Amino acid sequence: MAKPSTPRIRAAGSARWWQDGVTVTAVPDDIEHEDGPLSRVSPLVLVLAATVSVQFGAALAVTLFDRVGAVGSTFLRLALASLMLVAVSRPKIKGWTGAQYRLALAFGLSLGVTNMLYYAALGRLPVAVTVTIEFLGPISVAAAYSRRWVEGLWVLLAAGGIVLMTAPWSHTGALDPVGVALALMAAAGWATYILLVARAGKLFSGRDVLTIAMVVATAAAAVPGILDGGRMLLDPSVLAVGVVVAILSMVIPFSFEFEALRRMPARVFGVLMSLEPAVAVVAGIIVLNQRLALRELIAIALVVIASIGVTRSAPAPPPVAAIEG
Repeated sequence: MAKPSTPRIRAAGSARWWQDGVTVTAVPDDIEHEDGPLSRVSPLVLVLAATVSVQFGAALAVTLFDRVGAVGSTFLRLALASLMLVAVSRPKIKGWTGAQYRLALAFGLSLGVTNMLYYAALGRLPVAVTVTIEFLGPISVAAAYSRRWVEGLWVLLAAGGIVLMTAPWSHTGALDPVGVALALMAAAGWATYILLVARAGKLFSGRDVLTIAMVVATAAAAVPGILDGGRMLLDPSVLAVGVVVAILSMVIPFSFEFEALRRMPARVFGVLMSLEPAVAVVAGIIVLNQRLALRELIAIALVVIASIGVTRSAPAPPPVAAIEG
């Protein structure tokens, strides 16, 4: 059984995947790529731009919460992103086996539930805090696959950062407990999602499963999202912001990551993606004026260090082995 080299599990020989609670990218290893405009851009620049885009997209989505609610915003973003994906990829599911259909369904449900939990947490916690807590999911999975004591230390460091951030001993500086619980459940959802992605890497070779999973996720969020957002989901100004959110959190990252992963080692990619909580701090300040206490900034730094540590220290998978969940 191969072991993941980063918190974003890579199924060698089939696809590379990553997920941040909002988006996922799949890059098949066995297809030919045509050079485009992005091929002239440094992969480092592409990954950093994608990271910035994701976090600013999440921060912008929070501005819709007062009008359509957290779950309504989730549904709107998923629906618009699904439409864009279907239009671009035109998935072909004819000939899928029963196992593939079942996995795609579980994949999509996991994606939808994790998104709803993530956005619900964003409604109660600062963006950077939510992203940081959610990182416990991939860090824990990467460490569990490695089974080396040093990865356990990185998990303890990350857990210590979360405890410092939540400050359960404080009566004045403690975070919203419901928000923390939602973020922790989103972290568990992300971990579950990663394990499903590892299985998907063995059954699927292209991006069709991603598109179908997004459609399933949209369906899962439809009823609670429509109940939460109501008629405001059709408001032109809300739709306009929703389109921007979908582009920032899906279209740009998908395109940029797809191209960058062609030319960048997965381990380097994992280290760069570990900077997401730090980028979320900046996005929260600029878009939402979310100022964090020094204790919270130190806690975020601890989680970022832990994520980089587990990414750098975990052994790389064999070049032709598939990851088993």
